[in-house]
Amino acid sequence: MNTPHAGAAYVAVTAAYWAFMLTDGALRMLVLLHFHMLGFSPVQLAYLFVLYEIAGVVTNLSAGWLAARFGLTSTLYAGLALQVAALVALAQLDPAWAISVSVVFVMAVQGASGVAKDLAKMSAKSAVKLLAPTEQGGLFRWVALLTGSKNAVKGLGFLLGAVLLGTVGLKTAVLGMALVLTCILVLVVLKMPAGLPTGRKDAKFREVFSKNANVNWLSFARVFLFAARDVWFVVGISIYFYAVLSDGSVAGNRTAFFTIGSFMALWIILYGAVQAAAPKLLKANARPEVALINSARYWNASLIAIPALLAVLVYLARDPAPWLTVTVILGLLIFGALFAVNSALHSYLILTFSTGARVTMDVGYYYMANALGRLMGTVMSGLSYQFGGVSLCLATAAVLLVFSSIGAARLRPLSSDAATAPST
Repeated sequence: MNTPHAGAAYVAVTAAYWAFMLTDGALRMLVLLHFHMLGFSPVQLAYLFVLYEIAGVVTNLSAGWLAARFGLTSTLYAGLALQVAALVALAQLDPAWAISVSVVFVMAVQGASGVAKDLAKMSAKSAVKLLAPTEQGGLFRWVALLTGSKNAVKGLGFLLGAVLLGTVGLKTAVLGMALVLTCILVLVVLKMPAGLPTGRKDAKFREVFSKNANVNWLSFARVFLFAARDVWFVVGISIYFYAVLSDGSVAGNRTAFFTIGSFMALWIILYGAVQAAAPKLLKANARPEVALINSARYWNASLIAIPALLAVLVYLARDPAPWLTVTVILGLLIFGALFAVNSALHSYLILTFSTGARVTMDVGYYYMANALGRLMGTVMSGLSYQFGGVSLCLATAAVLLVFSSIGAARLRPLSSDAATAPST
């Protein structure tokens, strides 16, 4: 469905997605650091994000059907509007509330934000399949650009959230973001060109479950790939760096916030940049599909050694030291670059394995697996740090990557996969 307005529609979808992910990254950092300052334990911090990830699992499972039924623009606009509502709701948080009430309230707000994120993500990724040119690796280029730029913007959001918390505070920060996102939503609605599907009334919910073996194995690999990232990323590494960098004073907290936010931003921006460059790095326009599938297997396995080695170093060192902090930072940046190539390959392959008739279903199912992995990683991040510090977080990541590699090893070229026909 590469229409004459495909380029304009792609720009509009990308702009909306950028705006969303900027606020998503900022909101995550605001919540994490604000409640850490209030004395929340690593497990309690993880709880704040659990409903966000559960909402992602449920939303992605149904979002593909919703988009097929009501149209891609409808789900995109709904995601942006729900994020505005979540930001406004978070501004109502009262410091006088009991901790239990605050936790439940923030979990609910984060759950709404999780629904919003996955409606927007599924809509944007599915739109690329329908709008991208088919010649000379156009699909890989467009999906890599969307995904890579999204992660760079989200990285800026991490930095933005940390800076806003240290300067204007939580309430002003979230209300300001809600206002900006509302303006962008209005502009996108007014400027979105025609061309994206408006939905079909006969779409059945049971269609979301794929009969395509490649889609299922890729989704399996995705679960453990993202669990391996979030098991150290969501809670562990930020709390570890805070313990190393802050002396507990107001000035010390600000320094720690800025440093943590800068690292998280740098990691995500590097991740996004490598994702965007993945088609060139892999020479995708000159390689057959089978070669890219084989690359997915090798790149997945290449990740395992990095968290395993870092876990051993942190465990043996026992106490924080400058050399150890630098080593962890460099190691995780290398991990981020390799992780980005894996993620870009996965995002391309899910669109390759799906068909135009059920692309929203397959993409929704695949990102349900992505959200399930994030949920696993979020829960294990708090528990691992609580019981074994950041070294246990990293060791758990290495184990999870072994399972991800098993899934990637089962992928097969389309020509040998009898299950590629659309399910009915």
